[in-house]
Amino acid sequence: MTSLSSNPDDFVAAFTSDTLPITGRIARMGPRSLSPILHRHAYPDHLGEILGEAVLLSTLVGSAMKFQGRIMAQAEGDGPVSMLVGEYRTDGGVRAYSRFEPDRWAYLEKVNKGAKPHMPQLFGPQGALALIIVQDTEHVQPYQGIVPLNKGTLAECAEDYFRQSQQVQTCLALSVRRDAAGDWHAGGMMIQKLAGDDSRGDTEEGWREAQALFATLQPDELCSEEISAEDLLFRLFHEGGVRMQSPEPLDDSCTCNEERLRHTLAGMPDESLHEMAEEDGTLGVDCQFCARHYDIPVEAVTGSTN
Repeated sequence: MTSLSSNPDDFVAAFTSDTLPITGRIARMGPRSLSPILHRHAYPDHLGEILGEAVLLSTLVGSAMKFQGRIMAQAEGDGPVSMLVGEYRTDGGVRAYSRFEPDRWAYLEKVNKGAKPHMPQLFGPQGALALIIVQDTEHVQPYQGIVPLNKGTLAECAEDYFRQSQQVQTCLALSVRRDAAGDWHAGGMMIQKLAGDDSRGDTEEGWREAQALFATLQPDELCSEEISAEDLLFRLFHEGGVRMQSPEPLDDSCTCNEERLRHTLAGMPDESLHEMAEEDGTLGVDCQFCARHYDIPVEAVTGSTN
């Protein structure tokens, strides 16, 4: 198996079994990826956990893409949390943000007596999870698949997505925690069933075995600093032989820049832009993901001085 000694905390890697009919991916996130994102926004702990799960989900799914682009795991609804999005790019960059109502969140925490909220509590009865795939090719339209957020956890809802939209049997485990020092750690694993063919034969029995092994996975193991990813995979699947591919590093990285913002603003009516401008004639714009602030002269995007 590939050594992760040089990058033990922030990576995603694919793995396969020599005998079980599965393909899988494992991710770990910490000081270079998820932790700075959650520190930057200072979300309530349970919301930070669920936002971290969205980043893990997008990373596990997106890192299997065979083209350059990005994937967003985006949840929306009319509950205390109106939007939550975790994004992975094929260059290894991840970013995330959430919108929530503090008063409604505080009430939910009181009702739950500190227990982690389930998806309908967070997003309401009409909440939905979308996986949005955007290729870095202009002529290719984004792909979007949607599933209701009607299960207890984000992982369970995502499993429904793969079963319903992709017709692929999937097991998914996501774990995010904050340690005593306040730093965030996360781990996720996904396995998917390989279809039977002439060489594999029927794969149903092998898939049931893989599911049973996966079910022994404990949340603390996924993001443990004491158990390496290699050791965890070996514990789960060593009897069938498990092979992990080279890990791909993950980093807290935003794609915002002034040129892109100017292009977006230039598409808005001049009158609206002038109404939005500050007294000094600039438009103040904050990136929702990385919280970076931009001051853009209104004349630069309207071409006028009215």
